Amino acid sequence: MSVYLVNPSHFSFGSAVITPRWLYVLAAATPSEFGDPILIDETLESFDTSQLRKGDVVGIGLHTGNALVGYAIGKKARDLGAWVVYGGIHATLYPEEARQHGAAHAVVKGDGDIAWGVVLSDCAKGSPKPIYEAGQIDASTFKKARWDLLPRERYAWASVQTVRGCPKHCSFCSVWRTDGQEPRQRSVTAVIEEVVELRRMGFRFIALADDNFYPVTLDDLKMAKRRKDPNRLHELEEIRAERFDLMEQLSLLPDDLTFYTQITMEAAEDVSFLKAMKKAGIRGALVGIEAVTPEGLKDVYKDFNFAGEELVTRLKTFREHGVHILGSFIFGLPSDRPSTFDATVSLAKRADIAFAQFVTLTPFPGTIDFEQWERDVGDDMPTIDEVPISRHWLIPQAKRPKLFAPHPAMSAEEIRQRTQNVWDQFYSVKAIWQRSNVVKSLRNRILFLLISKLYRQMYANTGLSTDSARVSRSTKWARLMAKPVQRLFAAEPMPDLKVPSPPKPLAVPTEAA
Repeated sequence: MSVYLVNPSHFSFGSAVITPRWLYVLAAATPSEFGDPILIDETLESFDTSQLRKGDVVGIGLHTGNALVGYAIGKKARDLGAWVVYGGIHATLYPEEARQHGAAHAVVKGDGDIAWGVVLSDCAKGSPKPIYEAGQIDASTFKKARWDLLPRERYAWASVQTVRGCPKHCSFCSVWRTDGQEPRQRSVTAVIEEVVELRRMGFRFIALADDNFYPVTLDDLKMAKRRKDPNRLHELEEIRAERFDLMEQLSLLPDDLTFYTQITMEAAEDVSFLKAMKKAGIRGALVGIEAVTPEGLKDVYKDFNFAGEELVTRLKTFREHGVHILGSFIFGLPSDRPSTFDATVSLAKRADIAFAQFVTLTPFPGTIDFEQWERDVGDDMPTIDEVPISRHWLIPQAKRPKLFAPHPAMSAEEIRQRTQNVWDQFYSVKAIWQRSNVVKSLRNRILFLLISKLYRQMYANTGLSTDSARVSRSTKWARLMAKPVQRLFAAEPMPDLKVPSPPKPLAVPTEAA
């Protein structure tokens, strides 16, 4: 019995920017009696299912965007006699859909670190269960990824997870529901050992693939103090102390390591935290800005963010402390108007954002937005090829709508064109070169230019707001650019690098410096 783990993708680029971490975590969760699993990342190359044999096990990881292509793989695999198992956020939300459309024998709901071994044993016995309720496991049982199975030369960045879960409740996000609102932090030792292993292999850029690297805000601490809840306050202070401990130990690693993570805007008020990030080599962070107006922020339940010039000030604070921002913006919110697009580009430039992504509002399952949309439309939900657009991920990409609900001021096509124009403005060669002054050497400025263009080709021109001709051109360009970018990001391996001895515990600040 051979074990396959498949990361489905509509697009294959030959090389990839960031390692799909879940593949290598489940590889570590595969019991030794089944041998090393065969790992298939379709962002590199499509999966050739003809190699499957009767009795093999195919594990397929789903998020909503790749569900349809994942289901197609599952049906082929089952026809060839393989056991078909689905996991991931989308399968957790829609286990019966995976059985109906993806020919699933089994679905794992929740974390797969422990459940995957049980599934494989049941498949070997010929009796997998339809559903495995894996739930949210404790951080002490998280698996360390099997990076020894990684094709090093095909990825520019590695990925390490330090925490699962996010305490926020943004209306467009399902993570806080599927991964929980209580942060589950891995031990600092486990994280540092994994980073050292990756640097030994020659990775110097590592994404800290967390739901939210900043799980405890200063306001959280103040609120616990006001409520006179000593247990909760102690719990929050422990989580915060572990964050600082991790960053202090990251700072002991080789200077050429650069980390990137995901945090909320509130971190801009926490200067002590930003200083610790800089010392740790965390040079970049994805921040969900979403909207630049107060009305837009209310649309997405994110009014803890700032708008207008206050937003510019907060974003510049990150830059002033050496943390460069990838800002994420959403277009198509009910409060958006034609002027919103130009205002967004203007703000992104004034705020010195290094990278940005611009997406159209898409109601994803498991989110408040999605549930509200389904309730509002009810039985009048439009269909395409007899599939209701509330199940838009089951509609072939070429036929999917660009916007899923009528907008009060603009047509779907106008929003699509304006969104694409924003991408074009922000990622013009002139604009990128101006932003590249965040690095000093000519080599690094060229690298900044190339990675910006690659990012645009992979994400701007393959999304819902893009026409099919641009998708085809961009896939070809991305394949050409990905390999040289990967080589530029690589460093000389450091096979003898040791795990540093942990420093003495720090005095952790509990208010703004």
